[in-house]
Amino acid sequence: MAIFNLDVWKDIILALAVAFVISFAATPVVRSFATKVGAIDIPDNKRHIHKQPIPRMGGLAIFIGFLLSVLLFANITPQVRGILLGAILIVVVGAIDDVMNLNAWLKFCVQIVAAVIAVLSGVIINVVSNPLLITGEQAITVGILAVPVTILWIVGVTNSVNLIDGLDGLACGVSAIASMSMLVVSMLVSNANANVAVILAALCGGCLGFIPYNLNPAKIFMGDTGALLLGYILATASVIGMFKFYAIVTFILPVLALAVPLSDTIFAFTRRILHGQSPFHADRGHFHHKLLDMGLSQKQAVAVLYAVSAILGLTAVLLTSSGPVRIVVAVIAFAIAVCVWLFVFRNNKSIHIPHRDAGSAKESEEESE
Repeated sequence: MAIFNLDVWKDIILALAVAFVISFAATPVVRSFATKVGAIDIPDNKRHIHKQPIPRMGGLAIFIGFLLSVLLFANITPQVRGILLGAILIVVVGAIDDVMNLNAWLKFCVQIVAAVIAVLSGVIINVVSNPLLITGEQAITVGILAVPVTILWIVGVTNSVNLIDGLDGLACGVSAIASMSMLVVSMLVSNANANVAVILAALCGGCLGFIPYNLNPAKIFMGDTGALLLGYILATASVIGMFKFYAIVTFILPVLALAVPLSDTIFAFTRRILHGQSPFHADRGHFHHKLLDMGLSQKQAVAVLYAVSAILGLTAVLLTSSGPVRIVVAVIAFAIAVCVWLFVFRNNKSIHIPHRDAGSAKESEEESE
């Protein structure tokens, strides 16, 4: 188990705190700016049926907090420099999209370019642990597939966070939980990279600073500016963090931490392709839409997905911990499950699956696809 010295702990805590404060303070300013430039989400009584126009582009506040915190407390290695350059590209295109609604394929191409920038800077999956244990080898060398596998991972995670951005506070909260889960894992795995922990702490702090404005009823949406940024940072941080450890369990650690957005994306793309649609075609088949159709309120649906994300993240922590830590993690996971059950089902005993058309669900919010 890795043991960080006090200086590293100080940097992690300060990175989280500074990103939180800057993001929290910058959000009202960004909200005003978004209104002036026309980055507004207009209700359409279908998938976007919030009661009134709401500014988006709130991810810019998260990015400012994250960027300044990383520059202050992280070691700017070539890998980190590449991640930041790619993040800037992602944010610029996301901000333009929040104002002008760019073509989905154009945004997809930009994501590939951002992933290539990271890869050229050394953010690459060369070796992964053997998850099947078919052979006696603990690790599998990716070889000539290293570049395409890394690009696929980065672009896939980037899109997955964007696709779950459909309810107030959902994508931001899930990203905060995922970043905290990977932060804890990075501190528990042997030879962990303290720099990765600082980056994840900065991202988590930026999310936590923004989320008070984004919870239902949201005052601002983070838009593609934020959703694409969060996915990109989570993907690249996992590559320079967990993928470089060769213990048997580490293959599934980032997958567990990001399981909610990844599984939702896989189901969405598969569903759309089987229906002869573009994988980027917007619909109401996401997990959060299904929860709303079951009769849950928006807050309850978000709470359920928060809980699932937290439990899966804790499972990743459980796999890398030992002794008393495992007991504590198991108790926390059980407590989360009980709390969510009380919040959702005791407050909504009439949950059912009504027959309704796709446009009639209550309280569906922003969908940044």
